[in-house]
Amino acid sequence: MQRAGANLGNIAKALGVSVATVSNALSGKGRVSAELIESVRAKATELGYTPSHIGRALRTGRSGVLGLVLPDIANPLFPQIAQAIEFAATGAGYGVLIADSRGSVSMQTEAINRLIERGVDGIVIVPRLGTRIADIGCPVAVIDSPSTPGNTVSADHWQGGQAVAQHLVSLGHRKLLLIGNNPASNVQGDRIGGMKSALPVGGEADVLWIEAHEQRHGRGSPLGLQAKVEEGFTAFAAVSDLIALRALTELQSAGISVPADVSVTGFDDLIWSSVVTPSLTTVRMDMAAIAEIAISALVRVIEADAGNSDDIPRTTMGTVAAADRSSVPMALVVRQTSTPPPPSFREDPRKSIKGERT
Repeated sequence: MQRAGANLGNIAKALGVSVATVSNALSGKGRVSAELIESVRAKATELGYTPSHIGRALRTGRSGVLGLVLPDIANPLFPQIAQAIEFAATGAGYGVLIADSRGSVSMQTEAINRLIERGVDGIVIVPRLGTRIADIGCPVAVIDSPSTPGNTVSADHWQGGQAVAQHLVSLGHRKLLLIGNNPASNVQGDRIGGMKSALPVGGEADVLWIEAHEQRHGRGSPLGLQAKVEEGFTAFAAVSDLIALRALTELQSAGISVPADVSVTGFDDLIWSSVVTPSLTTVRMDMAAIAEIAISALVRVIEADAGNSDDIPRTTMGTVAAADRSSVPMALVVRQTSTPPPPSFREDPRKSIKGERT
């Protein structure tokens, strides 16, 4: 029969050993035989022993908790990232505290400071648009883009952009509108750069930045996609599924069929991307791999700091964790919103859908 609230003394008395021996057996420290470690752990389970995190923090100077700073929890991508980070952290023996920078650089700094005040051992940061994370006084792992200085690990956003463009070009599209939100974002810039780099000779790509467009025309204003279709654009490649959904809605509202008339693609493979009608062609991040690499790199720095080791690789930014693998390939997910352009466009891309219908 288990007894709730058992402590190290209970276990030591039951086995006829010292409390120090029990402590060493449970923590993996000291010279304790494998047989005794197994006996101690079995007895701890039998008695219902629960380790004290406060006691461990006092002994080791570490809390066993990591911080996670996200730029916008309202964006459906970031809960997916949080789940992957929490899973990887749990596997490494850490809990996670989450903070939301709400898209603000000042709030990002405040969130970092709050987590440090709470004694986290290290922080994983998904930075706000284009911000560079300097030495913050505790170990940190950065998940942004391979082009970001001090990036620990991330999806290969450039390669993901290339995959999208190559897919659309293989279908016969030669005139693409690339839709981003803010050029200050390293992630968005890499995705658009990758798409541009994969265009063949004779291919054409214009870029529409939504923030600049809305500064001129008002927040939430139409993106003018019908006019782009009339100019001969047959594919609309967005840097996120949310933007792709906005494009899809605007095109359908204008009477333009997707994918019969034009194709639309997104990024991130959000949970609803496979169930909208038509289902969205997109690009998926391997968040499990990214989270595992980020947490592993961060834990190495934390343990190096605790052990005063100098053999752990670090970036020039002091406490930013460096990983052996800094980028993870993205995977194209082909669904219903991408098909070859109408025959009339393949014959003469200057023809418009509006013209064909009249």
